[in-house]
Amino acid sequence: MRIDLVLNSRETVWEIQPGETLLDALRRQDCLSVKRGCETGDCGACTVLLDGEPVNACVVAAARVRGHMVTTLEGLRDDSLMRRLQEAFIAGGAIQCGYCTPGMLVSVYALLREGGRLDASAVREALSGNLCRCTGYLKPVQAVLQVWQQQAGQGEP
Repeated sequence: MRIDLVLNSRETVWEIQPGETLLDALRRQDCLSVKRGCETGDCGACTVLLDGEPVNACVVAAARVRGHMVTTLEGLRDDSLMRRLQEAFIAGGAIQCGYCTPGMLVSVYALLREGGRLDASAVREALSGNLCRCTGYLKPVQAVLQVWQQQAGQGEP
């Protein structure tokens, strides 16, 4: 089946198989930031943006994205907000083994793009769909709050 979509800001056409997941289709397109984890929508390693909202690509049928916009971490590489998030994660030690990091970055990117006031609770909620065995979430939360403070031009949240 042929579907048209916008992948990382570029119009494209995919040939997909019946029942194929978005995760499998994206990996075939060399979107390697989209990790294969649980394949049940529980770990968040495959988080991407579908029309700007975070979704787990492992539980989204590829056919569902026909006519929609899909954004992966690769599509955000030149985005200044994403660069600031990546720099804060690195500087703050929020990256350990790195497997969950792409999904975390996409999730918190969506949160920061929403705007508004943030606190640790809101960041934890945004990260609640991203499982991480290494970081304990403290450093990723701190990194996101640091970027938010810089973005908002504020002091401590």
